[in-house]
Amino acid sequence: MSVAVAAAPSRWKSVSLWVVRGLLALAFAAAGAAKLYGVPMLVEEFEHIGLGQWFRYFTGSLELLGAILILLPPVAAFGGVLLSCIMVGATISHLFVIGGSPVPALVLLTLSAIVAYAKRSQFALLSSAP
Repeated sequence: MSVAVAAAPSRWKSVSLWVVRGLLALAFAAAGAAKLYGVPMLVEEFEHIGLGQWFRYFTGSLELLGAILILLPPVAAFGGVLLSCIMVGATISHLFVIGGSPVPALVLLTLSAIVAYAKRSQFALLSSAP
């Protein structure tokens, strides 16, 4: 058996990562669309945060962008990092501003970080560009 075959990721690992990416994309697309649409609960939540409704639009747009990026194989790592950053903010917001459980944000943060870590070779490709 050659070294190249042994170093290749297993089929299960690849399929599992695609499933995680798909679920993240669905979750963030739904959340981003709800923010942009102006679901009353989210409007109220962002009002409580105190940064204004522009921040709801900004967050929703970033979530939609992250959902798209995480599905595109060449830039999935960047989508994972973007979504991780959003979830760090959401966790902090739940802990210190709006209350409620930070657990959903922490789960999404963990899954986004797993995607970013699994696709970390994309960052090396970026740094080696001329």
